[in-house]
Amino acid sequence: MNANGDDRVILLVEDNPDDEALAIRALKRHRIGNEIVVAHDGVEALDYLFGTGIYAGRDTTLKPSVVLLDLKLPRINGLEVLRRLRENDETKLLPIVVLTTSSEENDLLTSYSLGCNSYICKPVDFSQFSEAIRQLGMYWLLMNEPPPV
Repeated sequence: MNANGDDRVILLVEDNPDDEALAIRALKRHRIGNEIVVAHDGVEALDYLFGTGIYAGRDTTLKPSVVLLDLKLPRINGLEVLRRLRENDETKLLPIVVLTTSSEENDLLTSYSLGCNSYICKPVDFSQFSEAIRQLGMYWLLMNEPPPV
């Protein structure tokens, strides 16, 4: 449990340090006090979720409340991460929000066909980005009823 008494973790999968900083700043600005775990590429995200690699031994029964997944990632891209998570019984119901700069129709269609819960194009303007993060946090962390574990 974190300092605010909330044990609902956000997994942010983002390789761009500026976008990572903006997302964390926006979450904190809107007093979303959940612990934020950052994975900087697809391999690190899968290692965290499946308790392998640098996260070997992590209690994988403790799932994040939501995964914020960029698509353009090194080593393993976001679409492949999404595919692997949906293929696995342990993670197939995990809420996954694609948070990306890509507005390509193919990325949108593929993300939804692979089972993402939401697809959000990152606004360029910080105030719009901040508002998008606030709404995302309010919905996925406060309003949404997650599937039973």
